[in-house]
Amino acid sequence: MLPLNGIRVLDLSTVVFGPYASQILADYGADVIKIETPEGDSTRKTGPTTEPGMSAIFLGVNRGKRSVVLDLKTPAAREALLKLVDTADVLMHSIRPQKLAAIGLDPDTLRKRNPRLVYVGLLGFSEDGPYGGMPAYDDIIQGLSGSAALMEKQTGTPQYFPTIAGDKTCALVAAHAILAALFKRERTGTGSYVEVPMLESMVAFNLVEHFYGQHFDPPLAAAGYPRVLNQWRRPYRTTDGYVCAMPYTDVHWQRFFIESGRPALASDERFINIAARTTHIAQLYEIAAEVIAGRSTDAWLKTFSRLEIPASPMLRLEELQQDEHLRQTGFFETLTDPHMGQLAFPGVPVKFDHERPPVRMAPRLGEHTEEVMAELGIAKPHNSDD
Repeated sequence: MLPLNGIRVLDLSTVVFGPYASQILADYGADVIKIETPEGDSTRKTGPTTEPGMSAIFLGVNRGKRSVVLDLKTPAAREALLKLVDTADVLMHSIRPQKLAAIGLDPDTLRKRNPRLVYVGLLGFSEDGPYGGMPAYDDIIQGLSGSAALMEKQTGTPQYFPTIAGDKTCALVAAHAILAALFKRERTGTGSYVEVPMLESMVAFNLVEHFYGQHFDPPLAAAGYPRVLNQWRRPYRTTDGYVCAMPYTDVHWQRFFIESGRPALASDERFINIAARTTHIAQLYEIAAEVIAGRSTDAWLKTFSRLEIPASPMLRLEELQQDEHLRQTGFFETLTDPHMGQLAFPGVPVKFDHERPPVRMAPRLGEHTEEVMAELGIAKPHNSDD
């Protein structure tokens, strides 16, 4: 028994933000029904594949779901969706609010029909602001939320994080917001309207540490946490590669300075405590980089282990599946699909009662339409491409 067994989620979202959120719910045991147009989610065509419509990005955010094709331009499909709403615990969408009423999917209509429904709007921007209703993609949100400017502070060039951080971070926010709304419903018997805007979610994420001196009136420092913005905050080059090391406490740095043959720095006022080190972080990291460049990666890993300073090698993406820890914990899973053959997936990161939920295959387009319609006791609705 997984925690969300028995919970039904209707997911009308596309691309990554919504699908990643609903994949988390599916991993936790929910019956996630992915409602797709006859053309399917655009990510079905994004990335390499051995079967049309089952591309890499789609596999990464849609495992464990059922796919139902409904052309909501047709009355029969809209009626089928409403019957699904009657059976659902959660409905989530990434449709711009202006379009919802026209197809009968606005929150008031659906929550009146099913008062226990948790209705989730996955939006670019909060509805009551001047950006409300505007389209949003990860690049736009990274630009507006300060992410690209953070990269400029560190590297000198505005650029996006080399991961779809907006989509994935906001998906995590959406998943825990949905769980909170379900918990409230268990107490009250009534569903909720949950709004998850990307901009606000990413601004909150970035400002956890980077609001910094702006918490105070007047501000005590500029926005931006100096330690993580410093250009030297990166894997340290060794004689034969890189090492990721994190001396953090006073004792860590004192041991490092003594080991490095620079004992005077252990009592240097610039580095004597965390406040002083934060003020002089650029000098500190530059000194550390200079010292670490003189030995091999393996030598430093052994040294840091002896000094009880956190450190690790730097792994590249293609090395992750061979990492001994991830191998021994069984994190990566392999599925055998009758059409696509062997497929590797990263596993569910959490465990419930010491067991990791299994990875399940992503659905083909419309694979479960007839099955789900039969559960409702209705015939498969006519779609415009039938």
